[in-house]
Order: sequence, then structure tokens, then C-alpha cells
Amino acid sequence: MPQPILRTDRLLLVPLADRHLDLEVQLDSDPEVLRYLYGRARSRDEVVASHAQRMALAGKVDGLGYWMAFGTDGGARGSTPPAHEDEGDFVGLMMLPPAHGPDQPDDPAVSDLGYRLLRRCWRRGLASEASRALLRHAFDTVGQRRVIAQTMAVNTGSRGVMEAVGMRYVRTYFPSWDDPLPGSEQGEVEYELTREMWEPTRRG
Repeated sequence: MPQPILRTDRLLLVPLADRHLDLEVQLDSDPEVLRYLYGRARSRDEVVASHAQRMALAGKVDGLGYWMAFGTDGGARGSTPPAHEDEGDFVGLMMLPPAHGPDQPDDPAVSDLGYRLLRRCWRRGLASEASRALLRHAFDTVGQRRVIAQTMAVNTGSRGVMEAVGMRYVRTYFPSWDDPLPGSEQGEVEYELTREMWEPTRRG
């Protein structure tokens, strides 16, 4: 099952492709967007490496991967030209790969929700809107058992999205960092949404 195109009231979610690389570079050129991830803007070479890793992860579990979000409504639009004539104005990168990393389960039935939006698209409910579409896809189409999301404990904006889409707090943990970001002493948090939690809300 390939990744499908997903639609919401204001967004078109298109599976990540090589044609989107320049938009990924643009997204990661804003240090504020990466404040709780890298604490700085990233170089093109770094983004190219991340793009390759994303494309590889997208092939591990059918239906999971990364989507580029484009605005289809005036409330989501900006001035960034699309990467393809059939796509709207660029909003950000949405993530639903298989869970991966040293602190995450190696289980094809568990995926990792994430989102990274251009700064001009913050505080409009777009991350929550796109996340709900991805969660619906994860449980109703792919058949996932559990979806997790992780961020720095001090990242209140990201935690707000997790709570808005019905995820529950699971734990705070303290990874070891070579170059810790401000606030890292408060740890990282993990949230989850399980199939059992999702079923009662699927019509929402």
C-alpha cells in the first residue's frame, strides 16, 4: 500500500518526494522552527541527508512515511510557491514513519507522529488538523496499534498539539546530549494514542 494523498478542510498532504527537497531546505533555514530540535538552522547538505533518511524510512512499513502539507484555503496560504503545479502553498512537513531510534520500540505496529511548520503557519490549528488526518490514516488504514510523539518538555506548543489530538502523556525521560539545548535539563516527554483510545473518537 503506497502512501496516499490525504485531505483536510484546509490542507493537502502529499507524500514526500524528491521534488520537495528545496521546500525542506526552506523549512530548516529558520532557526526558530528548529529551536527545540537543533537550536539552529541547518545547511543544505544536512537537509539532503535527512531527506534521504526520510525516503528510506518511508519504505519500511506500507503506508507510513512523510507528507508535505500545502494550503488549500486562505487560512493556510502564504507566499511560498508550490513544488508542483497541482499543490497549494507550502505549509510544512508532517511525519508518520515507523517508530525508530534508541529510545523507541522496534515494532512495525508503532509509528511516530511529528510536525514541522513554517513560522507564518503557527497558531492556526494546522498542525492539529494535519495530525488528526494522519492518526486516522494510521489506525483506520494502516492498522497501527499505537502512535507515539516525543518532544522537549519545555516545548509547550508541540505538547499542546499532542493533547489537542487526544494523545496522553506517558513519560519524561532524560537522554544524554553532546551539545544540549536550553531547557534540555527538564527532559523529553513522550505521548501516545493507542487503538483502544482511538476507537471511541474515530467519528470525531
